[in-house]
Amino acid sequence: MPRPAYTDGRPRKITFAEMREMGVRGIIVFCADYRCGHSIALSADRWADDLRLSDIESRFICRSCGRRGADVRPDFKSGRRPLGMGYR
Repeated sequence: MPRPAYTDGRPRKITFAEMREMGVRGIIVFCADYRCGHSIALSADRWADDLRLSDIESRFICRSCGRRGADVRPDFKSGRRPLGMGYR
């Protein structure tokens, strides 16, 4: 079965509720520019349960290179609350 996608082709990722059901409390935000390589771990507590991880990707601006957009993924390595620094 194909993965659901937005009209622009980006995949629709899981909701924050689905992520929390797995016991994951944080996300990792990767800069959209693969050459930059900047990433940061953030607490996911600020986002509503019905929001998808893919819904917030365009909101990030990398503090290292200034590019808008990110790849947001669950932080499976940690159930603890990560620090929230590095992106604005």
